[in-house]
Amino acid sequence: MKTKLLNKWHVLVGGFFGYMFDAMDITLLAVSLPAIMKDMDMTMSQGGLLGTATLLGVGLSSVIVGWFSDNHGRRTSLIWSLIIFGILTAAISLSPNWIVLLMLRFTAGLALGGVWGIIAAYIAESWPAKQRGRAAAFVLSSFPAGAGIAAFLSSLIIPEFGWRALFLTGAGSIFAALYIFFFVPESEVWKNQKEDRIAKGDISNISIKEIFAPNLFKRTILATLLSSFAFIAYWGSTTWIPTFLVQVRRLDIKTMSLFFLILNIGMFVGYNLFGWLSDNIGRKKAIILSFIGTTITLPIYVMVEDPMMILLMGPFYAFFISFVGLFGSYFGELFPTRVRTLGAGFCFNAGRGISAFSPFVLGFIATKYGLTIGIGICAVFFFISAITMLFLPNTKIE
Repeated sequence: MKTKLLNKWHVLVGGFFGYMFDAMDITLLAVSLPAIMKDMDMTMSQGGLLGTATLLGVGLSSVIVGWFSDNHGRRTSLIWSLIIFGILTAAISLSPNWIVLLMLRFTAGLALGGVWGIIAAYIAESWPAKQRGRAAAFVLSSFPAGAGIAAFLSSLIIPEFGWRALFLTGAGSIFAALYIFFFVPESEVWKNQKEDRIAKGDISNISIKEIFAPNLFKRTILATLLSSFAFIAYWGSTTWIPTFLVQVRRLDIKTMSLFFLILNIGMFVGYNLFGWLSDNIGRKKAIILSFIGTTITLPIYVMVEDPMMILLMGPFYAFFISFVGLFGSYFGELFPTRVRTLGAGFCFNAGRGISAFSPFVLGFIATKYGLTIGIGICAVFFFISAITMLFLPNTKIE
């Protein structure tokens, strides 16, 4: 019993730092994009494609890494995902041109996307249901922590050493991989399920077709649509907010990084409070409340012009982006152990993959109508997400 209790805390710590570096990697592009665009003389559409390439890789990884995790274990999959994207992110510092940078973002995305699904499965299989919402929300609140660290590092590194040096910090994910290697055991639930299958003579590999079986088809499709609408709004706004603060609100890189850091502090608080809320009122109600909050606050955020109001509204808007953390417990509970990583990871990351063109499309819209309009449109997709959530079940909390 003592070992089991210790293991769940190791899962919590290892998952937190693993996903923190995942978030940091993705955010490094957003906070350095203004400097990259200037250095490489890129258009806004080309800048948007860098975000698109990352998310396309992330979308594909939901199938590749999810399949590997459900067949060969959570631990091995997570370790290799962290190592691979850390190395590829550091390699961006050597990019000679936009094409190479684009390819590196895509290949890094192939490893990045797998981290979320594995961690969601780990939490679902190591924490009791009555604590799972808080545990998942805490682990996934490492995303704003990682994003905040990326913003802080950019304020120190870019002015002194340039954007290339910033991407070297992405290799820090290797330290998270080492922690998992030494302290985080394989999921007992996964191992028992694997042993039961072998004992029954079932040695076949799990297939993606299983999450589209009649008993899971509806929730797989609806959860993927939910994720798609939510991430069209999230990535469309998040990718361009740093550029919006620099080009439209005329903040310098250092001030922008500070504003973005404070915004992510609000997100960190929101993740954890909404995680507690989901354990008390249910995942479904908490997620809908999160979407309604973002629908209302995002347009206000992009409309205010006074720097102090922008500073105050940033964390208030980000407080409601808690749906990303809530998805961690909710999607994991939608699927049985056999296909948990594959199912949860597919819905979450396929949604991110479908949303891949959001940064590019919003970059195109911004060229014609301005970043304020482009980012403001994202609020519509947050509202559509809330409507979609109404058609999904509320998972049981014991």
